[in-house]
Amino acid sequence: MPSTPHGPAASQVPDDFRRLRESYGLNDRLLDPADLEGGWSALLTRWIADAASAGEREPNAMVLATCDVIDGIGYPSTRTVLCKGVSADGVRFFTTRTSRKGSQLAANPRASATFPLLEAERQVHLEGLVVPLDDVASREYWATRSRESQISAWASAQSRPVAGAPELRELYAEAAARFTGPGGDELPVPMPECWGGYELRPDRVEFWQGGAG
Repeated sequence: MPSTPHGPAASQVPDDFRRLRESYGLNDRLLDPADLEGGWSALLTRWIADAASAGEREPNAMVLATCDVIDGIGYPSTRTVLCKGVSADGVRFFTTRTSRKGSQLAANPRASATFPLLEAERQVHLEGLVVPLDDVASREYWATRSRESQISAWASAQSRPVAGAPELRELYAEAAARFTGPGGDELPVPMPECWGGYELRPDRVEFWQGGAG
């Protein structure tokens, strides 16, 4: 199929978005209160596993919504982050605390997260209070990250504009050199002080799945 730098050719994209419609049919049974007998976190974990089996590329991806409040007016913003833990307490994610979302959470710790499990024709939405994780939990996760991801955390000042890809490559090279010894040996990459984890502890959880009709 012919394509443009931004995706399919214009002729392949419907000009009437009302015609963009999928027929749902993967889930042949309705949701039942009994599905929540193990708690919301158990059902979410099961649905994420189902989505992975259905071919979802990143079933732990969630759309995190935070909000600036200026003069009593809310200015929401969203971005996709990866959930790195689910428990009865909440869902965990990690980021730079000085990023836009980190600054928003410091001023207004209420947020929402939505898991768009499209391949499984399901969605899970959570709303609640977001609390920072302590250094122990953050460092424990940091140790599981690849060296490349650790270096990227030092190279990238999230939410700060950059001139382009060449600048990003230069920043990464500088960070990589910082953690390379005189003989070329790899030095440990410590966790930046401005980096850490959060846990969204929901007081509202919605489960949705597609059905016929």
